[in-house]
Amino acid sequence: STEAEYMALSEATQEAVWLKVFLCELGEMASDEAVKIYEDNQGSIALAKNPQFHKRTKHIDIRYHFVREKVEDGQVVLQYVSTTDMLADMMTKAITAVQFSVLRSKLGI
Repeated sequence: STEAEYMALSEATQEAVWLKVFLCELGEMASDEAVKIYEDNQGSIALAKNPQFHKRTKHIDIRYHFVREKVEDGQVVLQYVSTTDMLADMMTKAITAVQFSVLRSKLGI
């Protein structure tokens, strides 16, 4: 569901922001560079980008709106990727051998 994807997106955003700080301290990333997060759920992207959407989802705990704050201040950029192109699915979902080969080739393995 959109709510579950939004909650997972919020958790991923927290991790990404922490990793950005770490990489900046190592000199591997510029502090003004936004972190790009790929998401395959358009509803969760809309929820993160549109505060007016909140009326339909007020049951979501406030802590999960962390992602909205980071998108608004430009620290995080959300980019839609279709489910068939989502590289993370290789390790998290049951996929066909053909789809596995396609995703594996995108990783360069």
